[in-house]
Amino acid sequence: MERVFANYLVLFAALISASSSATVQSTPKPNIVFVLADDYGYNDIGYHGDQIKTPVLDRLAASGVKLENYYVQPICTPTRSQLLSGRYQIHTGLQHSIIVNSQANALPLDSPTIADKLKESGYATHMAGKWHVGFYKEEFMPQNRGFDTYYGYLGGHDTYYTHTNNFTTKAYLDWRDETGPVFNESGLYSAQLLTNRAIQVVRGHNPDKHPLFLYLAYQSVHNPLQVPERYEKQYKHIKDENRRLYAGMVAALDEGVGNLTAALKETGLWDNTVFILSTDNGGTVLYGGNNYPLRGWKGRDARRGLRGRRSGGPTVSSGCGRLAGGSLNGTKDLDGFDQWDTIIKGNKSPRKVMLHNIDILYTPSGQPLEKYVHIWDTSVRAALRMGDYKIITGDPRNGSWVPPPDGRHYDLPEIKDDPDKNLWLFNIKGDPYEHHDLSKKEPEVVEVMLRMLKAMNETAVPPHFPPRDPQSNPALHGGVWGPWQ
Repeated sequence: MERVFANYLVLFAALISASSSATVQSTPKPNIVFVLADDYGYNDIGYHGDQIKTPVLDRLAASGVKLENYYVQPICTPTRSQLLSGRYQIHTGLQHSIIVNSQANALPLDSPTIADKLKESGYATHMAGKWHVGFYKEEFMPQNRGFDTYYGYLGGHDTYYTHTNNFTTKAYLDWRDETGPVFNESGLYSAQLLTNRAIQVVRGHNPDKHPLFLYLAYQSVHNPLQVPERYEKQYKHIKDENRRLYAGMVAALDEGVGNLTAALKETGLWDNTVFILSTDNGGTVLYGGNNYPLRGWKGRDARRGLRGRRSGGPTVSSGCGRLAGGSLNGTKDLDGFDQWDTIIKGNKSPRKVMLHNIDILYTPSGQPLEKYVHIWDTSVRAALRMGDYKIITGDPRNGSWVPPPDGRHYDLPEIKDDPDKNLWLFNIKGDPYEHHDLSKKEPEVVEVMLRMLKAMNETAVPPHFPPRDPQSNPALHGGVWGPWQ
């Protein structure tokens, strides 16, 4: 089977833009459950590594489809904005960093979300978990972006038990549902709360009225490293404390997914459900995650910053006729491709080019290479995949290959290139772990790919990254995070 070269929208774009032929209309629309883990490392799922066990995820992967050549963005907000909108972050102004709680910034309203489009197609739409695409005005809240119900937290990270996030040095509640803040769940572990909410949605769903869309964006396994002792004890043999806590958090995640799939089966929904699991970006090595043998980690433009995984339930591999219908009329162009046949039938992917990002606000690295300055400023941070090749310009951050720790602490080697170097080219098919830079050996390929970066950048909107707004202070708004304008 040709490896799938895909991004988040490939499956959803296929679902919502499918033909409305009689064949499709006569087939029940599938339920769609998308589970997104946070900062989950490539080497931290059972079938990729041998240190952390994930029996539930392994079974899902074995019975469905594993997309091993599947890309996400290197940090949270860009991935989530692309998942929800189907558009590259250079087309929404979210190409620089993440949205912090105190910024007046959000996924633009001229980008309808997948929930908006599925709701138009008759779906009941629900979300539980991490939002992280902006909330400074009411119109940017999840319940106003296509979701019938919402439960979770709005910002980029939270504590797992108190459900708070800081403004300067003081912690304020960031936990709510679609009606407002939820105050009575301090002391309860978020992975269990989010799983319970998802199960509640499943058990309360009436398939005779609507098909179901559930987006479950777990807090797990993002830092802070917090987990009930019973999960950590499963990994008492791991000496490195961060790795041990992280492994326990993975165990809690695996159990939660198992409980959710059990509820889907108990209610009879499973046989008509497309179930997807992915990570939003690579694991964070300093907080216990691991991406070996891929290079780099979260925030890095090397492959692990960008590589993801997706595990599908039975209807991913058997339900190729079960499309959602719907229309994209009046919607700005999506940046995804219809990959349904690729996923279901093992056909060769039509996609040849994928932009990872272009960030003109990131600190330039070195001097632009004179040889290519007429095409592209190589000091600008950017990354692009085209066919078998991947090009990186600017500062890609740490490029180390970091195996799991053997002792009490990670050994964090730093792979140092020439400090003025700001161009790399890899043949990903022949060199999946990015050991051999081909930028000097294949200048013709470099030139073609730099011209593609230039063309894509010409379609970009300016980055929107405003300063922190003091009016966002939760002390001015009842002691909770929420809209302030």
